[in-house]
Amino acid sequence: MVRVSDLLYGNVELPAVFEDLLASATMKRLAGIHQSGAIFLVNPDLSHSRLEHSIGVMLLIRRLGGTELEQIAGLIHDASHTAFSHVGDYVFQNREENYHEEMFAEILMSSDIPEILVKHGYHLDQILDGSFPILEQPLPHLCADRLDYTLRDALHAGLINRPAAKLFLEHIRLDEGKLVVTDVDQVNWINELFERLNNEVFNHPLHLYANQQMAVLIRDFLKNGFLNESDLFKDDTFLLNKIRSIALGYEAVKSIKLQKGYSAFLKKGSGLKTKLRNLKAILSI
Repeated sequence: MVRVSDLLYGNVELPAVFEDLLASATMKRLAGIHQSGAIFLVNPDLSHSRLEHSIGVMLLIRRLGGTELEQIAGLIHDASHTAFSHVGDYVFQNREENYHEEMFAEILMSSDIPEILVKHGYHLDQILDGSFPILEQPLPHLCADRLDYTLRDALHAGLINRPAAKLFLEHIRLDEGKLVVTDVDQVNWINELFERLNNEVFNHPLHLYANQQMAVLIRDFLKNGFLNESDLFKDDTFLLNKIRSIALGYEAVKSIKLQKGYSAFLKKGSGLKTKLRNLKAILSI
């Protein structure tokens, strides 16, 4: 058994399979990857990790009564993210922002995850070929992944407080396997919050600037041979240290922190926009 503590879901005791997964190198790497990419360089409030989100998704699935297999799928669903999260999509110019999903099977098969799953009576194919409707739903529907990052990112960004998040969590349940909301005011609240999160956080000009500048920097360093593509599958600290080990990279990272070129970025219009998203949570009383 292992006990985890989460700012949204509290203290929870978990079976041994989760203890082993959380102790794996694959999951530990996510502790060093910022959920919001390079935004922490210009906004330190957004410094939470991809691991925090992954644990949150797993706990939310558990709270909703999902199977242990779906909880495992929730915990490892982001294991293939590059350093700086979705900055990797911008590096490889992936407009759907799903580079990590394209790499998921390849990364997991070469990781320590399959051995852990077998130890506890599971197989990686159950994850790769499985259907997990609590974990994932297409936009504009609500699901555990989308709900956790909405609440977690909004909380860290100061858009909401913990009591508001916990109140909302009291008004969700499963209906025919899908996540629904049981109060009309809470439906409106989560839909509006999702819109605010996209407009005020994901597409905030300063945040777009930080992620775009980092993507350009990484792309240039890959092109010039200062970085290898495999470096992106380490963590943020490793990648930053390697970039800053070269004078050019040190100055480039410093420039992002100091927001150099931000005025010019605003004048010409941000070249980077996150994928358009909207949420339509389902009311079920």
